[in-house]
Amino acid sequence: MTPAAKTTTGPASGQKPRLNQEIVLSTALALVDAEGLDALTMRRLGQELGRDPMGLYRYAANRAALLDGVTELVLNELDVVPDHPDWQVQLRRIAHDLRLLALRHPNVVPLLVTRPLSTPLGLRPVGTLRPLEQILSLLSAAGFAPADALHVYRAYYGFIYGHILNELQELIVDADEDEALLRLGLHRLPAKEFPQLRALAPFLADYDGEAELDEGISILLAGLSARLADPKKTTQP
Repeated sequence: MTPAAKTTTGPASGQKPRLNQEIVLSTALALVDAEGLDALTMRRLGQELGRDPMGLYRYAANRAALLDGVTELVLNELDVVPDHPDWQVQLRRIAHDLRLLALRHPNVVPLLVTRPLSTPLGLRPVGTLRPLEQILSLLSAAGFAPADALHVYRAYYGFIYGHILNELQELIVDADEDEALLRLGLHRLPAKEFPQLRALAPFLADYDGEAELDEGISILLAGLSARLADPKKTTQP
């Protein structure tokens, strides 16, 4: 009996896999992660994919569409459960998940923070609006009036993005230096003009992004919980 002939289900040897939007956007994200936003051009993306850049316009009309697609792809990694029974637990988890997402894709953070500002709300990609809709649903189910839920969302995301930007910009001048003032370069500041910063050097040098975020979220949630418990402080629909 002769052995059965081998069959293959993938493309023939040397044949390039068929492109689709998922492959194009995931490659664009990998390029941004590795080299930054400025590296993302149709020409460079075509090189990464081994394709004629003109063929990529089937999947993204222009560079702006690529940026929107990359933003959506990253935000799709964020898991929001709008019907979670404990809104405070959910908001705390989302905050930490968003921080980890930003640390995985630091070069995309400017897109997450500033990209929405360049487009009217109703014209933004639906993937960028989904977290907003889900969190508004979570807050409404918790008892916040619609207008208050929007206020909470803005304060919540404003705090998180502010924290993320601050954490990503934390710089150590000399990581091997034991003295906090020298590690941060604060010894260069005039002592009489910056006494508070110099005094906080040990705390600044031991910056813990996760713990700092959690402390800030605790403060924010405590205020929101008190506001929710006092009907006089809520905005009536």
